[in-house]
Amino acid sequence: MNESQKDEYSCALASFKYFVCIYFKVLSGVEFIFAPHHDRIIEALEKLAAGHTKRLIINVPPRYGKTELVVKLFIAWCLANNSKAKFIHLSYSDELALDNSSVVRELVKSEEYQALFPTGIKDDSDSKKKWYTTDGGGMYATGTGGPVTGFGAGALGRERFGTGLPAEGFNGALIIDDPLKPDDAFSNTIRGRINRRFNNTIASRLNSPDTPVIVIMQRLHEDDMTGYLLGGGSGEEWTHLCLPAIQDDGTPLWPDKHSLERLQQMEKADSYTFAGQYQQRPSPLGGGLIKGEWFVRYETLPRLLYRKIFADTAQKTGERNDYSVFQCWGRGEDGRIYLIDQIRGKWEAPEMKRRAIAFWQKHLAIGEGDYHAPVLRQMLVEEASSGTGLIQEIKALGHIPIKGITRVKDKLTRLMDVVSHIEAKLVCIPSQASFTSDFVTECESFTPDNTHKHDDQIDPMIDAITDMLANTRNSLYENL
Repeated sequence: MNESQKDEYSCALASFKYFVCIYFKVLSGVEFIFAPHHDRIIEALEKLAAGHTKRLIINVPPRYGKTELVVKLFIAWCLANNSKAKFIHLSYSDELALDNSSVVRELVKSEEYQALFPTGIKDDSDSKKKWYTTDGGGMYATGTGGPVTGFGAGALGRERFGTGLPAEGFNGALIIDDPLKPDDAFSNTIRGRINRRFNNTIASRLNSPDTPVIVIMQRLHEDDMTGYLLGGGSGEEWTHLCLPAIQDDGTPLWPDKHSLERLQQMEKADSYTFAGQYQQRPSPLGGGLIKGEWFVRYETLPRLLYRKIFADTAQKTGERNDYSVFQCWGRGEDGRIYLIDQIRGKWEAPEMKRRAIAFWQKHLAIGEGDYHAPVLRQMLVEEASSGTGLIQEIKALGHIPIKGITRVKDKLTRLMDVVSHIEAKLVCIPSQASFTSDFVTECESFTPDNTHKHDDQIDPMIDAITDMLANTRNSLYENL
């Protein structure tokens, strides 16, 4: 190693930022453009590596460089300092965790890395999920819901960071990057299971109580892993680095990524998601998930591209059970969708079949050739309970294109997936229809804990928004 390499070696070991400058370009082919929040993350990681921090939570908006810094480059830097260090890396997706592990491994094996830090990888353990250095360090990667066995985070090391002293401090870490998938944030069952696994399974994989733990994520819910841990869920004290997209002084966290004007537009379009994922202050869920003022009221339909009927059928017809609902929606040339008509009632199977056919025929006949009522494409019905029988019976008639919808998520999650379209004024309802008042009242009364009385009109609305707005390019419903 020549004098220039020795200087670079010493600087790269002592400074994580210097290491990032060199090896991010190896990974991506471009230089890392530092913003102030990157420096704050780097400072927090260096303090952890020096032994000043044992439990660290970093909350930062999505796509702000967190995985590159905290997972890929930080682990590679730590192994450069101590090739005996052991890391466990978890993410909500097994695929994402394995991809990150693969990137770290390939960086360690790269010519540029080996030129300064000749760290070998064992041939018999060279996989994405688990790999070892020839000195006994390495990395294990999996999803937060997957098994964490046969590998521990933290190990005896060779020397302390950049000091040449015996390794008595940092020897690896457990790094959790986005433990919860956004789609699962509103599921009490999934969210609770992931949180409980931190104590029941994940924390048990630390080789020492002093092995550091890093949780880096965007906030998704008040009771996500950040909320759980800061609320005392692990019984430990956590250092918390919170980086909102709009800072307390009103300036953007990363102006080159999102200007203040753009951030304000994003907040206006979907205030709930913005509060959590971008501001790191998730709003509590309660009544008022849907505000009646978000719906656009119309007097006359604009030009429509097509129409569809969406239906939700009740399991039973008892007084306390939900209603069956059929809604006709149109997709406007203006990019909005319009609720055109609705029928709602508690019908036994024969009457429900008659009502469904009559509703189809009514809207098939309305405005033939009129741009206000273009082609009626299809009837979509939830394929469950009474809906399954209705689909089969109408299919047998042969003249109504009907298709079943399989709902794989709970109602709250499906609503939160589409509520931003309502807030963005893309969902329109008739101002004078007899059902409008009840429709709005039901939407405004919806609660996440099912304490509301009825929500039968919400299901077909969610299906309509999903199909006609959220998935206009790549529909969830195949072969429509």
